[in-house]
Amino acid sequence: FIMSSREDLIARAKLSEQAQRYDEMAAAMKIVVEMGSELSNDERNLLSIAYKHTTGARRQSWRVMSSVEQKAEEESETRVEIVHTYREKIEDELEAICQEIIQLIDTHLLKSAQDKDSQVFYYKMKGDYFRYMCEVFSVPEKRKKVMSGANRAYNAANDEAERMSPINPIKLGLALNYSVFLYEIKNGEKKAIRIAQEAFDNALAKVELLKGEAYKDSTIIMQLIRDNLTEWNSPDKVVQDLLEDTQG
Repeated sequence: FIMSSREDLIARAKLSEQAQRYDEMAAAMKIVVEMGSELSNDERNLLSIAYKHTTGARRQSWRVMSSVEQKAEEESETRVEIVHTYREKIEDELEAICQEIIQLIDTHLLKSAQDKDSQVFYYKMKGDYFRYMCEVFSVPEKRKKVMSGANRAYNAANDEAERMSPINPIKLGLALNYSVFLYEIKNGEKKAIRIAQEAFDNALAKVELLKGEAYKDSTIIMQLIRDNLTEWNSPDKVVQDLLEDTQG
């Protein structure tokens, strides 16, 4: 990518996306960000897709290896150390990518963001990548640090999004991801359900005002929020939570 123009880098990123070579896509978009100009909506989406897939593949690999490691430990297999080392390798890769995009957000993207949508988008994105590290860190000090980072980023996003329309897909995406953070990472089930339900209800009241792509984008996220609410409020889940509270 040495001495490539912005246009060439964007073209490379799009080709990498078509080829599903997301590490290369992220590398191209990283250079675009470091050039300093504000990203267009299309460029912002390319950046988001690139890093979402590079981390997504490793998050899935980490889950698989964690399951394999747990099973190996239960069965006292001799390969436990090999599996443990491999899981840590994946964890290190994931952490490096998350820290890289967080650094880009802090150093370049938030500073160049001119409109409210972009500011909320980047704060939410920052919270997401701190959340991904929360998922894999087991050392209490490290987990506490990234959990705090996620909390601050999501709170900043919520502050900026306060006056945005309830059917804005970026605001809906924030409600979706923040509620997942509360539910899965912070054990704040009641608050997570309340935030998700309020976001869904407020959007539902205005959804008929949307048309075309805006309608599609917002309703897809609304469906994801509703899916989470259905799972979180399911009778089996309620019984399980009551049993855990009783045992605790």
